[in-house]
Amino acid sequence: MAYKYLLNEEDIPRKWYNLAADLPTPLQPPLGPDGNPISPDDLSAVFPMNLIEQEVSSDRWIDIPEEVLELLYRWRPSPLHRAVHLEKALNTPARIYYKNESVSPAGSHKPNTAVAQAWYNKQFGIKRLTTETGAGQWGSALSFAGALLGLEVKVYMVRISFDQKPFRKLMMQAWGGKCVASPSEETQAGRDILAAHPDTPGSLGIAISEAIEEAVGDSKGETRYSLGSVLNHVMLHQTIIGQEAQKQLSYAGEKNPDVVIGCAGGGSNFAGLAFPFVHEKINGAEIDIIPVEPASCPTLTRAPFAYDHGDVAQMTPLLPMYTLGHEFIPPPIHAGGLRYHGMAPLVSQAAVEGLIAPRSIHQRHCYESALMFARTEGLIVAPETSHAVGAAVDEAIKAREEGKEKVILFNLSGHGLMDLAGYDYYFSGEMEDYDLPEEELQKFTSVLDGYPKPSMAKTGNW
Repeated sequence: MAYKYLLNEEDIPRKWYNLAADLPTPLQPPLGPDGNPISPDDLSAVFPMNLIEQEVSSDRWIDIPEEVLELLYRWRPSPLHRAVHLEKALNTPARIYYKNESVSPAGSHKPNTAVAQAWYNKQFGIKRLTTETGAGQWGSALSFAGALLGLEVKVYMVRISFDQKPFRKLMMQAWGGKCVASPSEETQAGRDILAAHPDTPGSLGIAISEAIEEAVGDSKGETRYSLGSVLNHVMLHQTIIGQEAQKQLSYAGEKNPDVVIGCAGGGSNFAGLAFPFVHEKINGAEIDIIPVEPASCPTLTRAPFAYDHGDVAQMTPLLPMYTLGHEFIPPPIHAGGLRYHGMAPLVSQAAVEGLIAPRSIHQRHCYESALMFARTEGLIVAPETSHAVGAAVDEAIKAREEGKEKVILFNLSGHGLMDLAGYDYYFSGEMEDYDLPEEELQKFTSVLDGYPKPSMAKTGNW
């Protein structure tokens, strides 16, 4: 029995897949403050034009530049593993596979887009990048990419994660990145939040505001903002994951999986694995595709589909997405990378279409499943990834109860070796589950009442 399926450098995908080309209902446009669609030029102070072209593209396939492939070769292709020992522990007829994105230098899937974004910025003449980070994986990945390409990187890290995960800051520093806790005194957005809420744990929405403010405030025009999730070009760069997995599954003798699972915060690692399989589903394949989010931050499972800003200071355009409201301050759960208030428009539209089936689970179940995985397969996964593990365990148990053979594929989006404080919190018995109260949900989403409403029309029948 094979335990892992490896590819060679010549097997790496040469094109990124763009789901926007195949959505049954076209993606609705981002809007400006006046409620009208924005133009690519409206984004030019924030992103370089070569990435804006990818953001608005409707081409199905976009070539990966050879120079970007050379950067990706440092760790790609990543292995596909069969979780044989987890299967035995669960006594399930299901065959469980996981795509191991923890093998990247930063320990997660994030460098797949970090090196691409850094390269495109470098080509455009940009010298400095600003960004935000939750758990620290994106900030680490962009700092790594900046080191490879000679770009200065400034990272605003959500305060609660900055305090919980000090070694992430050191990783960024090792790669030359500068990391500050957000909200900070370094931007007007940060100062305003601290004046109103001095004890705030911070949020990705706040950190985004700070990073964008600094980028657009560069009078020399040498700074741009870089986002690790949510936007179309970020989803695009991650689809290398699912394309590799398709080839590896074929080597394992599998056609399409029955179930595809990824954790979901802003949507990038889920999209990276899932979108190539969404393409198969659109073309007739029967696949259950499950994005998994925390019950405490239930964007896809309980929030409305609405136009909303991606940040607290409302510096980003209005995007059509499932959202808890840009003023949402999430509870300090240990899956910092899943604490974002919104969801990628492409992932959101796939949910509207019924192409994916979102699910939320509690963090105690996630850690229980992660420990079972660690004690069978050996890998300690990130708190974010534990949501995918938890859903995979649930699906394997369901297969056992139904007596059905199934192929389950999930994305191991990052290791947890920098997140052991969360495991310590679980071991201590102090970790508690948290359901977002309905009154809190209504309070935070009330900010959406005055915004334009996106269409909920769907043309597919899945």
